[in-house]
Amino acid sequence: MTYAVDFTTVSTVGLESSPIADALAGLRANEARYFKNKFDHVFTVEPASDAASTVEWVHRILKEERGIVIAARPLEATAFEVEGIRMAYVFYEDGLSINVMYTIEDSGKRAVGFKLSDGMEIPGELSAFKFARQKSKLAGTIRGSYFVIKNEY
Repeated sequence: MTYAVDFTTVSTVGLESSPIADALAGLRANEARYFKNKFDHVFTVEPASDAASTVEWVHRILKEERGIVIAARPLEATAFEVEGIRMAYVFYEDGLSINVMYTIEDSGKRAVGFKLSDGMEIPGELSAFKFARQKSKLAGTIRGSYFVIKNEY
């Protein structure tokens, strides 16, 4: 079932199995607010099992670009296009959020971003990355990092 993420009333719908569901819900709401304010896009998610192709695409990019295999269980995912950019998000049970920003035009920017929910440890598979801190009213302290995608997907 598809769920439109509400950033005015943060809800843990779909994230209940996460030990830090409240923080992960805040992180998801933070992303929803960004896309609504920047692109007037309603951020919707669905269970990862219903969005298998999105999860597989994100995991393929991680594996082929950096040899990264995420250990945590994906809970939700979404894929959409805004202003010529293909976006994909996967939210994981441990509090991790991974997004892929893939500009459709060949000369555009393409990157994978990682965001850690407030209160979670850095997963071992991401220990090589440096994480910057960002404050959010919805999500507390978000730690984020990224890498540039070199190949085509």
